[in-house]
Amino acid sequence: MFTRLFIGAALFAALSHAGTVSAQTPPPAQPPAEAAPPKPNDYADPKSWLCRPGQAGSACDVDHTTTVVAADGTLTKETWKANPNAPIDCFYVYPTVSTDPTPNSDMTADPAETNVIKQQFARLASQCRPYAPLYRQITLAGLRRVLAGGGGGTSLVSGVQYDDVRDAFNYYLQHDNRGRGFVLVAHSQGSFILAELIRKEIDGKPIQSRMVSAILLGTVIAVPKGKDVGGSFQHVPLCRAASQTGCVITFASFRSTIPPPANTLFGKVPDPGMEAACTNPAALGGGAGELHAYLDKSGRTITATTPTKPWVVPEQPIETPWVSVPGLLTGKCTSNENASGYLEVTVNGNPSDPRVDDIVGDIGAGATVLANWGLHLVDVNLVMGNLVDIVGQESKAYLSKGGSKSK
Repeated sequence: MFTRLFIGAALFAALSHAGTVSAQTPPPAQPPAEAAPPKPNDYADPKSWLCRPGQAGSACDVDHTTTVVAADGTLTKETWKANPNAPIDCFYVYPTVSTDPTPNSDMTADPAETNVIKQQFARLASQCRPYAPLYRQITLAGLRRVLAGGGGGTSLVSGVQYDDVRDAFNYYLQHDNRGRGFVLVAHSQGSFILAELIRKEIDGKPIQSRMVSAILLGTVIAVPKGKDVGGSFQHVPLCRAASQTGCVITFASFRSTIPPPANTLFGKVPDPGMEAACTNPAALGGGAGELHAYLDKSGRTITATTPTKPWVVPEQPIETPWVSVPGLLTGKCTSNENASGYLEVTVNGNPSDPRVDDIVGDIGAGATVLANWGLHLVDVNLVMGNLVDIVGQESKAYLSKGGSKSK
């Protein structure tokens, strides 16, 4: 519990340092001591969902056309479209992004929530039907309140934020799922919440047979050293092949040039018999592989925008919202003296070619980069293309094993 709380508080401190939230903003007022418990959300109300199939104005209805920038400077356009008849579903819980001034967010979608859907989830709609509930997450301001109080307060996985996600998932199962397989997708605060949901509601229970996979990024999942199951989950193993179902994909990413330091927030667990799980979406079976990233052309991430250098020199206009850079990024799961498992990201920039030689994604800039956070802001962007391919292959494997499309 302490680890989860510390990570939440540190996220706010890190983002404040990076300029996302003013460090001068006073903490919110304490709620009344006898405040009534919050009422459950009505997930029958379409306004309670950011994405839901057939919903007008869905946050997932965005343009994912991409400019592919080759190392030789050649630009080509890659099209994309959603598949409304996808045979499985994806259920997504977003990370800490809310800029609401209250400790927990309201149920109104702001630009922060719609942006994170674009960055981390909507592209998967080519392989699965997308479901993304709004939930009353701990906000950036709420995390500051935790920090100002010396570390006490609500953890990421107990309280209204967890209750909302649980209620939304149960509503989805009862009214929308119709026996279909589903993929759980999350990052950061969302991953902590979905991991708790798996432990309480799915692990070892009949519904587990419908879980095609769980993609829990930017978190820490513990497994016994040298094992694929145990620790955080008792019956849900790590994914070691794209044809494997009922398994977990998880990692936290760090640059090869800035590995996890002694105060790293990811990649380590307190139990000496356990290690932090890492599954590389570019090479689930082990080793290194090319990361198929989809990056915002303007340098925007889940919480900030860092101006990018020209994607190619001489500079040419990029007319699509997304950029792909084949061959620029590779990744492998590794460890060091500070972290037992993390995704090491190597940027293969070549100053002699016309393509850009680096990416954004650090918290901070220059000498003020917070190394203990790694590439947390782009954990999902780095592997989005790999995840799209994996979910497509998992879907086929699930159906070939007798999984139901619908009832």
